[in-house]
Amino acid sequence: MSTPMFSAGTPPMRTVTVIVDGVPVAVPEDFTVAAALLMIEQRRPWRRSAVSGTPRAPYCLMGVCFECVAQIDDQPNCRTCLTPVRAGMRITLGGPHDRV
Repeated sequence: MSTPMFSAGTPPMRTVTVIVDGVPVAVPEDFTVAAALLMIEQRRPWRRSAVSGTPRAPYCLMGVCFECVAQIDDQPNCRTCLTPVRAGMRITLGGPHDRV
């Protein structure tokens, strides 16, 4: 079992449920998708490089590096560090090359 890579300093007051790779997960409502996903236990790595196959995960957390991209509500290559969570959001980790 893995441990979360990030945790909030105090317990959040309100959460929303998002679907991560088909699994419902409660996350703080005022977080970005990247911050919320770093809080939960999940499979690692986040995704792999299409070229080298090396593991990738959020790095800069400000939208510059594109290492945090995921599919959100059927839209590929969304920068999760810039996307706020919302109830019912469907998040698919990994790129198409990870699912082959």
